[in-house]
Amino acid sequence: MTAQPMAEPIITMRGVTRAFDDRLAVDDLSLDVVPGTILGVVGPSGSGKTTTIRMLTGTLGRTAGEIRVLGEDPMEFSRRTRGRIAYMPQLFSLYEDLSAQENVGFVAALYGIGPFKRRALIRRALDVVDLWDARHRLARDLSGGMQRRLELACALVHSPDVLFIDEPTAGIDPLLRQSIWDELRELKEQGRTLLVTTQYVSEAEFCDRVALIVDGELVAIDEPEALRQMVFGGDVLQVDTVRAVDPELLSNEPGVERVRQTAPRQLMITVHDAGSMTPRIIDALRTGGVEVAGLEEHQPTFDEVFTGLVEQRRAARGHLDTDASERGAMPNA
Repeated sequence: MTAQPMAEPIITMRGVTRAFDDRLAVDDLSLDVVPGTILGVVGPSGSGKTTTIRMLTGTLGRTAGEIRVLGEDPMEFSRRTRGRIAYMPQLFSLYEDLSAQENVGFVAALYGIGPFKRRALIRRALDVVDLWDARHRLARDLSGGMQRRLELACALVHSPDVLFIDEPTAGIDPLLRQSIWDELRELKEQGRTLLVTTQYVSEAEFCDRVALIVDGELVAIDEPEALRQMVFGGDVLQVDTVRAVDPELLSNEPGVERVRQTAPRQLMITVHDAGSMTPRIIDALRTGGVEVAGLEEHQPTFDEVFTGLVEQRRAARGHLDTDASERGAMPNA
């Protein structure tokens, strides 16, 4: 069977830097997004996510590097290309004294959509975010979650190919967060391309690929499961024992990559293959006189994954700093 060719990226960033005075908000950032996928840009507040999305939409210039969206530089978007993208900012930016329907209609008019076609598109956009029944309510009277959904409706009304969405679930309760992500994934299923920023690490699960940004730098970018493998190097078994156990008991067992003690009677064991290693782990513990109370495959949370990625980054930087110091301290020949 012939492998399908990889789609050309619809969004590219190469060595992009943005400085504010003497501070680098984004530092040498490179990434790609292929059509019909969701890239989640994850990081803590102040990590450079909003700066990145503003550069991608042409609302903020860059200090260095190259950006292409739909083949064009965002600072020089043609009218046609600008009509193919949508930007949903982090802060509520609609007209509070207009109704939900009027806000969506106003945005549609800005895109040059005529009155007859506009009515159908307004209905469709409000239906997508489940706000049609609230169409006559003023924006200021909507809850925070409904306001975010209204902004999404405004972003969708002109049927864009590419959506840049900044912190769509910030400050929203978990149930509404799930609802918004259901809507975003439905848009992806329709063939749209989305770049979504979030500070909620758990939302990485909803993305096709995830970019972790810390202090303006790209720490890692890959599919969610690949990031797990990057940190843990294999499957993870959680073993609960009847009494306290020494992790050294398993550290030299063939097939065991890593053993962490997370509680006096609990071990997290990284192995190449959970299926084949489970009986061997049980046998090794019993041989060592340890009674197993429970054993199951552990699916690391993305909090654990990203904590591990950040720790790896810090460790790598520490080695680089140490090597540089040692080279600097070497006597001249």
